Amino acid sequence: MKKVFIFFFLFLFSGCSINSIMLFGELDKIHIVKHSSYVKHYRAYFQRRNLKNITHGKKYLYFYNKRSKDFAILLHPKHKYILYSFLHSGSNIKIRSDKKHSYYRMIKILKRKGYRVTSPHAVGYTAKVSLRRYKKVKTLLVNVKSYQHLQNIYRKAIKTYNAKKVKNIKTRLPKVLIESYYKKYKAEASTPKQFKELNIIAIKLHLNKSILTTEEREDTEPLTSTETRETTETITKQQYDYYLKNASYSELNNYLSTSEAKNRLKYAQYNTLKRRNSQLQEQELLQNSSLEELITAYKKNKNPHYKSKIMQRIKEIQKNK
Repeated sequence: MKKVFIFFFLFLFSGCSINSIMLFGELDKIHIVKHSSYVKHYRAYFQRRNLKNITHGKKYLYFYNKRSKDFAILLHPKHKYILYSFLHSGSNIKIRSDKKHSYYRMIKILKRKGYRVTSPHAVGYTAKVSLRRYKKVKTLLVNVKSYQHLQNIYRKAIKTYNAKKVKNIKTRLPKVLIESYYKKYKAEASTPKQFKELNIIAIKLHLNKSILTTEEREDTEPLTSTETRETTETITKQQYDYYLKNASYSELNNYLSTSEAKNRLKYAQYNTLKRRNSQLQEQELLQNSSLEELITAYKKNKNPHYKSKIMQRIKEIQKNK
């Protein structure tokens, strides 16, 4: 342990390259980075050196098993296909690959096991793949987040036109995972109460910019200009309170960049939200950044909070070895 801390301080104050830091995770293995009540964040570094195209120039494919609810990524190293499970880390499926064992045979084998090709968004996931070097090794960096539980909660709220089900949720659900579902039930809504509940949900999801339009309510009750103005002011206040107290960093950051925020908010409100955004940005960096990213940030800002977090991460690494 003493050697680790000596190395750490030498690294911080000698200006060494980030690539020289110790290896703190294994290649070709999926790790859980963060696990909250609503989101699971997975990360993996896969070696690129021997990866072959699977089909149509693609280096990877996603699969989903409805029975086991398992989401997985398929890669094609030399002479085999490997399906890496996100739900059951380490339980990989390996399938031989040669002239007698084609792509279509591999698809059939996985199909018999319950796995079918999918897109992340179709099954409540988001995924991002980028080219990175991991301790000088060329890799595919795969970041995957599961929003299935949160998506189901929002779907129930939308289907039952009951915003109370999501009232206290602070975690953001990406629009791409819920927008089409929301639009379906919005088209089926017929009463003022249903429209009101959907609009509250839409504000949390950032699917609407304003309260109900006249066209949406023309078959129910008349809407005077005074009522519209008062309702819009109420919604703006609701939005401001939500972004000030409940919004995540990504939600607030996106909102502040919109013309709606700049045009509707008062000068003092906008500046208050900007300060809140800076606080959330720092929290996000401290909680979710990699060790290398924390060290890079610390070398720039010399903030003691970052130093404490780096020390904590190194202790965790040593403990898990």
